[in-house]
Amino acid sequence: MNIFTRKSKNLFFSLSFLLIWTVTGCSGDQKHTSMNKKLEAPIAKKINKELSQHGDVRIDPYYWLNERTSPDVIGYLTKENEYTKGMMAHTEKLQESIYEEIVGRIKKDDTSVPYRNNGYFYQTQYQEDNEYPIYVRKPASEGSSYKTMLNVNDLAKDFSYYATGGLSVSPNNKILAYGEDTLSRRIYTIRFKNLETGEMIKDHIPNTTGSVTWAADNKTVFYSIKDDALRSYKIFKHKLGEDPINDIEIYHEADETFRTFVYKTKSKKYLVIGSFATLTNEYRILEADNPDGEFRIFQPRDRSANLEYSFDHKHDKFYIVTNYKAQNFRLMETSEDQTGLEHWKEIIPNREDVLLEDIDLFDNYLVVSERKNGITNIRIIEENGSDHYVNFGEKAYMANTGTNPELKTEIVRLGFQSMTTPSTIYDYNMKTRQLEQRKQTEVVGDFSSDQYQSERFFVEARDGAQIPVSMVYKKGTKLDGTAPLLLYAYGSYGANMEPYFSAARLSLLDRGFVYAIAHIRGGQEMGRKWYEDGKLLKKKNTFTDYIDCAEYLVTKKYGAPNRLFAMGGSAGGLLMGAVVNMRPDLWRGVIAAVPFVDVVTTMLDESIPLTTGEFDEWGNPKDKEYYDYIKSYSPYDNVEKKEYPNILVTTGLHDSQVQYWEPAKWVAKLRDLKTDNNLLLLSTEMEAGHGGASGRFKRNKEIAMEYAFLIDLAGEKMED
Repeated sequence: MNIFTRKSKNLFFSLSFLLIWTVTGCSGDQKHTSMNKKLEAPIAKKINKELSQHGDVRIDPYYWLNERTSPDVIGYLTKENEYTKGMMAHTEKLQESIYEEIVGRIKKDDTSVPYRNNGYFYQTQYQEDNEYPIYVRKPASEGSSYKTMLNVNDLAKDFSYYATGGLSVSPNNKILAYGEDTLSRRIYTIRFKNLETGEMIKDHIPNTTGSVTWAADNKTVFYSIKDDALRSYKIFKHKLGEDPINDIEIYHEADETFRTFVYKTKSKKYLVIGSFATLTNEYRILEADNPDGEFRIFQPRDRSANLEYSFDHKHDKFYIVTNYKAQNFRLMETSEDQTGLEHWKEIIPNREDVLLEDIDLFDNYLVVSERKNGITNIRIIEENGSDHYVNFGEKAYMANTGTNPELKTEIVRLGFQSMTTPSTIYDYNMKTRQLEQRKQTEVVGDFSSDQYQSERFFVEARDGAQIPVSMVYKKGTKLDGTAPLLLYAYGSYGANMEPYFSAARLSLLDRGFVYAIAHIRGGQEMGRKWYEDGKLLKKKNTFTDYIDCAEYLVTKKYGAPNRLFAMGGSAGGLLMGAVVNMRPDLWRGVIAAVPFVDVVTTMLDESIPLTTGEFDEWGNPKDKEYYDYIKSYSPYDNVEKKEYPNILVTTGLHDSQVQYWEPAKWVAKLRDLKTDNNLLLLSTEMEAGHGGASGRFKRNKEIAMEYAFLIDLAGEKMED
């Protein structure tokens, strides 16, 4: 059930190498003005656009930037890129050094731990300098060898951006389906490959979410398509060999606040069509061996009660994770022929101090992911009701159930990492309680976890809330108020920022940086109430929590007050925009990655991807109460004539999550109004979207630029 729970997606992604630099106290400002004084910042033209709601009139001079294909827009973004490159020119050697460090830590020839599914072992391989994975498999019988299913490097060679998704093999193991995105808008074309002959099948289905769900007949697949706002809104049925233009519409999600998807239960018995909004779910089921039958509703949606539920199936029962009369969710079960809520029976009750996040089913075991005090615990429940927790040997960590497609096993695949321990894959024997390490991501070079120190503590917010903070630094770094400190946070959608390991981050730690994560409200680290207290009309708690954590870290001398840096992405970029308006004096520098900063205008425009599905998160500004509240913190609407810190803003022209024009407009307005000479840089990836560049090496170019921005401002003496 992992794909249906809220899991944080805003993690740095890299494997990495080790190199030590020395941080000195020299200032970066004079360097910028002396080396780049001839560069002039681009000035966006103003074309006033009047926006009126509830009798309130806003004048937006940069509204014109939302024309993605306009030569004027492309020209402006290009000038901003050239300006950023020029202003960062003196750091090019540093950027290259950091990039080489990061990719030098990546093991070039690498393989995943194989997992077994339906008589085959599946594995992902990387080879030499290849950017993309090779997907392979072999029969589970002894003596067999791996054969390539899909070499993404071959598929990507003619594209500047390429991504695959949703790999799915037919029940008879003969046909592979996968999604292909060549634009970075998360709009996939589904393709099919005959795994016996190696030939591509002519069927291809455009404008999808990228995955299919196979019926038991090996020829029928179900998939979802997107509307103009990139909302997945319809489910279709396709039969191999037939023209997709004749595919049958199975379900239409007419409510624009909902999205729809399709999957199969772990038991492989049921096909499931799901509909979800931020706070409500609804599902329909059909036996997988009857693909031409009619789906039936599992439990009708209940918007008035904000009923959330998800489920999986084994034997003759459904197991349901739900918030029905349970703020922190509880586990219930019901029979196959009585799926309505009135028939659900409780297995695990709601608990005030424990958030029930997820379940994974096995024939004789139930694996439960439970979060307490911000940390996920893995609980094993046996058929007789006895239970125990997996002991990973660390106090602060990130743990999850991994790929576990089969019911008939006593082994559960687990993932584990901490801020000092690289990503580790374990196989846990639920019967013998033995934890076997199958792989730990290798950090190439002279790396040892013992060289680094992590800490976890709580910061009291201004209203008394206790905010968890996770922190890591290299041993020997002086915590005397002189170290540069980077504070990261997200704080939205109930997504949890985990105390994760990043090999790329070593390039900061080895230069004397302290890195901290503030687990602020808006996430779900401290339970469901933690989320509810950081959304809608309580959204400002997210911003003040972050500021309170920053002030605490400086007061306790974990970092220097003049070398304090902030970073967040997407909704975390909204956080960055809000805190630079509220407390611009706190930050030496800020990185706002793909930031959601034009909240009022975006939430009033239902043609923009994600808008309609997010009223439960931000509120609908067509309601005056929400309009006034959102406007009071929306970063773009609250830019003023005052001094701002050094700011680096990144975006992607094809971003489907946060449209590029939000950060572009924000930068234009900041540049027009700010009264300081600090850096204001906009970097637009012209061939990518929300996740940046594709490829395991290429994506690190942007990380290297961001780190160089921070290190340069902190004060860096280059040593060859």
